[in-house]
Amino acid sequence: MITEEARRAVAPAPVRADPDPARPTGRRRPWDEAPRWQIYLPLSIYLVFTLVPFYWILLFALRPAGSTSLVPWPMTFEHFGKVWNERSFGVYFQNSVLVGVATLVLTTGVALAGGYALARFDFRIKRGFMLALLCTQFVPGALLLVPLFEIFVQLRMINSLASVVIAETVFQLPLSMILISGFIRNVPYSLEEAAWVDGCNRFTAFRIVVLPLLRPGLIAVGSFAFVHAWNHFLFALMFLSDQAKQTIPVGLNTLMSADSVDLGALAAGGIIAAVPVVIVFAFIQKWLITGFSAGAVKG
Repeated sequence: MITEEARRAVAPAPVRADPDPARPTGRRRPWDEAPRWQIYLPLSIYLVFTLVPFYWILLFALRPAGSTSLVPWPMTFEHFGKVWNERSFGVYFQNSVLVGVATLVLTTGVALAGGYALARFDFRIKRGFMLALLCTQFVPGALLLVPLFEIFVQLRMINSLASVVIAETVFQLPLSMILISGFIRNVPYSLEEAAWVDGCNRFTAFRIVVLPLLRPGLIAVGSFAFVHAWNHFLFALMFLSDQAKQTIPVGLNTLMSADSVDLGALAAGGIIAAVPVVIVFAFIQKWLITGFSAGAVKG
């Protein structure tokens, strides 16, 4: 009779599965992994070209007037006080915030309604309408100045912030509508049908089921609309003649004259103009990653 110890002695040892089947066997070859200097050298060069202009702006904004030092010491904030108080940058900043927020709300609201129609309804001219929306992206904003100016003259809206808001919204709507329609298509239509079965109408089902899933996409689209309205110079220059209603890009242009340029004030104004944009982009980075997968749920 074969004992249990003898059976274990002659039994083959179990084969252990490789925890990582994709891992290549054998010794890694020298050319399989790039040297670290080939990675860090291009990144360092790119970082230098990116950060040097920012440092140069900070240098002119923080060092005293007339100084030629390459280090902003002693540090001063007189240029910021000058542009904020004497050059009316406080008013420009407020106007830019109003234009940016109003453009964000209008663009997101109208694009949400249009994007839902494009994603959920079929009509005869749907393909032609989508093609027209795409073609509008090839039209520069300068070509819209004359027709928009004539329209605003007839409506008596020249020299008002509302004219800039409408112009920015019209310019941002096509791309925003296309993006939001793509987000809505990613939401399963069966979720809305289930809400209808439970007694919800179309609007209630959209508000309860679809809208929460579109939050990352809406934040991304609205943030792009805000940043574009904040930085756009042409519409504000053409439609606003009163200095008390101008925005920050136009205000920066007033710091440059034909005879001289106040570099310290211009650098301080540029930093004031850039801070909100940097904050918005830092905020939307995570939403940009999840925004393009908005509505992706497991059924």
